[in-house]
Amino acid sequence: MDSQATVSAVLNAMEQHDWVHLACHAHQNVSDPTKSGFFLHDGVLDLAEINRRSFKGKGLAFLSACQTATGDDRLADEAVHLASGMLMAGYSSVIATMWSVHDEDAPLVADKVYAQLMKDGRVGNGEAGMALHNALAVLRKQVGEQKFERWVPFIHIGS
Repeated sequence: MDSQATVSAVLNAMEQHDWVHLACHAHQNVSDPTKSGFFLHDGVLDLAEINRRSFKGKGLAFLSACQTATGDDRLADEAVHLASGMLMAGYSSVIATMWSVHDEDAPLVADKVYAQLMKDGRVGNGEAGMALHNALAVLRKQVGEQKFERWVPFIHIGS
């Protein structure tokens, strides 16, 4: 998508589809979490802009970017980050990362998650957490238990 991944195009696509997959760079703004966002071709799609739209009743937001579930270290129990922002925006299920991930791991995890969710040609309902668990089991088997920094960053929140 590259040049087509503009802020307005992505927002419009998010309104038209129940799932969103954002494979890009992202940043957290701990001073003002609404300014946290995803780097797109023509600018940053921030949480403020996302929350101006209505995404109520949406399904899965797969945030395939580094540190999308990292909040302010000083307020660990009050984390507002990109992943929780997507829940607030109306997505019922979010897959995100707590720290940087290896470039080769993100596509493998996404492929395994979507393969399970799309099994039998149907979209799964509420199964994203289990699909992520199974995808991480494959990654863990490939890289080994000792390289936990490769498979631990991925999390699922929501239903």
